[in-house]
Amino acid sequence: MKHVRWHNLLAWGVACCCAGMVPAVVAQTNVVLQLDVPKPQGAKPEKKDDKSSREASPNFVLISPGGEDWTRHFQMGAVMAFGIHAKFHEDGTFQVHHDAGTYDDGYVRQDDSGDLSHTANWGYEHASQYDAAAQTMTFTSVSDFKATGDAKQNGDPSFGLDLAYGDDYIYYQPAHMRIGWELGFDFLPINIKDDSVIQSATGSQTTYVYNTGGIEVPDAPYHGGSSGQGPELPTSPSSTSTSPFGGGTVTGSRSLDMDLFSLRLGPSLFWDISENLGLSVSGGPVIGCVTGRYNFDETVLANGVDSHNKGSFGATELVYGGYVNAMLKYHIVDNGRNAYLFLGAQYTPMTTAHFSSSGRSADLNLSGQVYLSVGMGWPF
Repeated sequence: MKHVRWHNLLAWGVACCCAGMVPAVVAQTNVVLQLDVPKPQGAKPEKKDDKSSREASPNFVLISPGGEDWTRHFQMGAVMAFGIHAKFHEDGTFQVHHDAGTYDDGYVRQDDSGDLSHTANWGYEHASQYDAAAQTMTFTSVSDFKATGDAKQNGDPSFGLDLAYGDDYIYYQPAHMRIGWELGFDFLPINIKDDSVIQSATGSQTTYVYNTGGIEVPDAPYHGGSSGQGPELPTSPSSTSTSPFGGGTVTGSRSLDMDLFSLRLGPSLFWDISENLGLSVSGGPVIGCVTGRYNFDETVLANGVDSHNKGSFGATELVYGGYVNAMLKYHIVDNGRNAYLFLGAQYTPMTTAHFSSSGRSADLNLSGQVYLSVGMGWPF
């Protein structure tokens, strides 16, 4: 929200200028407003038969409530958004969480026999983990890793909901134009995913050594169950040690799973192109709320062993900007009452939403949003 681009400021300025037009015109008490321009001092008097421009001045007519069609209206439809992208950034040391007894290359968990000192519920992945001479089984887990990386991803088109309500107050007769206002609401789910690889990760790896003396170890890979049947290992390791690693890689994905709720309000103009076809334009400020989650599902490769790391954090950010909207409306009859179909386009530049937690961050860039909408409305 700190960086407001020039087109945001421009949209705000246009909105404020346009917003001042409607109240000023609506405040007039006469139904038909004649533009009477005062004559400069010393000007010659007009002749009675002179066809002055003052006699042909445009007329503004106040529209009475509950009057003709295409004044107050409510509409709803589907919206498709383009031009949204995100930048992902990682820079920090990240902890890797494992369930008790779960390792990157196997597991040793309590079985159902009730014996707390030994268990048949264990398994391993690679033959290199078993040392027959030493009669030991070794398991490893990445405890933490440090990585730095940046990636920019363009979002796919997002599909959501558009609602709007508006009213027309003034009719400008020569141009067949109505002047009013419109309040709109948009709901837009946004999902952007990054699956780039981060190289040169470093970190710590913990080694767990179990005694296998007195059992026949099955060939790798082996996965014992919780029934208590099969060769048994001690439930606790005989030794543990932690050592650093380097040259690791981080694969997987990072994603933003967000919902954008936005509210817009501004003056509107409507032209009667033909008996059934009309064009409306509007513009003004827009304010929104982006809320959702940052998700990560990563795999760290260290010393030939994969370590899975998954999690998320919630985030909410307020955004704001402006909008310019143009819409074609085609008048129809829906179950005996007036209605219209609409097709619209809207440019909605908004500020960037920033989300961060524990070395992970993402910027959701909304400065280039373009909405296409289609749906139905009902005048009343």
